[in-house]
Amino acid sequence: MTIEIRHDGPVAILTLRNRPNNHLGLGTILQLAEAFDAADSDPAIRAILLRSEGRVFCAGADLVNANPVADPLPPGERSPFYMAAARLYGVATPVVAAVQGAAVGAGLGLALVADFRIATPEARFVANFVQLGLHPGFGISAVLERVIGRQRAAMMLLTGRRIRGEEAERWGLVDQLVSADALEAAALGLAQEIAAAAPLAVASTRHTLRGNLRALVEAATDHELAEQAKLMRTEDFAEGVSAVSERRPGRFVGR
Repeated sequence: MTIEIRHDGPVAILTLRNRPNNHLGLGTILQLAEAFDAADSDPAIRAILLRSEGRVFCAGADLVNANPVADPLPPGERSPFYMAAARLYGVATPVVAAVQGAAVGAGLGLALVADFRIATPEARFVANFVQLGLHPGFGISAVLERVIGRQRAAMMLLTGRRIRGEEAERWGLVDQLVSADALEAAALGLAQEIAAAAPLAVASTRHTLRGNLRALVEAATDHELAEQAKLMRTEDFAEGVSAVSERRPGRFVGR
């Protein structure tokens, strides 16, 4: 199992344990979706703390060795990976994420699942899809602008620029910046603060704020996957994956 589950009173602490990069594969995201569903179905759980082990929060999907959206699907069938992503966005229990390092690609999407993000100055948030020759996925094309606004979302999505902890806090992508030593305690403290409030009122207010986010992500990922399927057949995508794995700039030709 790559997801560790433990409880601190009314808070379910879910830890991604897939070092060194905490990549998201289909198996891992399904485990996480099951853990979210279990929290939703347990009336004693009133908040979720989402965290990961090691230096990296989540480096996204492993596009080199196990791309979870690469396999062709029958017409009208949804991606199991993105269906699981929509389940995460549809969780009814409030979520606090503790981000200690890179949240890249689908890892950024995972951080956006949370209602609040507590991070360290060393954290960095990256939507590097265009540097891979790929369209954004994981619902990021729809959700990111809800958090930081359309212009800043466009800046991240069209450049692939790294947004570090201090800038992320200024943009509203991070709600609180703390030292690495204080990260888990700060994130847990916020989760416990939410859990201490009246649960029916929290659920009602959160539903008003989030609306039907799951349906939004389902529609977004359908479109994202169609665009990704086209782009994954291009020379630029093959070059982008090679360039990222070799830690060099891509040499794109528009084919």
